[in-house]
Amino acid sequence: MELEINGRRYEYEGDPAQPLLWVLRDEIGLTGTKFGCGIGQCGACTVHVDGVARRSCMTPVRKVAGRSVITIEGLNIDGDHPVQRAWIDEDVSQCGYCQSGQIMAVASLLKRHPSPTDAQIDELHTNLCRCGTYYRIRKAIHRAARYARKES
Repeated sequence: MELEINGRRYEYEGDPAQPLLWVLRDEIGLTGTKFGCGIGQCGACTVHVDGVARRSCMTPVRKVAGRSVITIEGLNIDGDHPVQRAWIDEDVSQCGYCQSGQIMAVASLLKRHPSPTDAQIDELHTNLCRCGTYYRIRKAIHRAARYARKES
């Protein structure tokens, strides 16, 4: 099956039921997407499929054939996406393990809600952070929204 990941085409001939996460990490070598829980709860494995945040640990690779997949490596080549900049400016990361999934989930959230309220963030941003940096995550989401509005 043909996969499009970060704008590049790949041919995958393995098990179509294989979770996308393991194809990304083990077959293609994109290790920015992390394994967290394996049951779609934590969000460390979040990628974009056709622009929508998706938990790659629960997505069989056959479900993304012919669709556009973006990983943290493809979000912005220069690391200059508004969410990435806000994450740095707000010093969000503590251990950093969940951060690629956090950033991907927030980038997708901001496409749908360019100026999210705290209530929308609470409802829609369901990624978990073991270090508990939720206060900084919320501040970074609001900052990223401001950055994105200024750029458009």
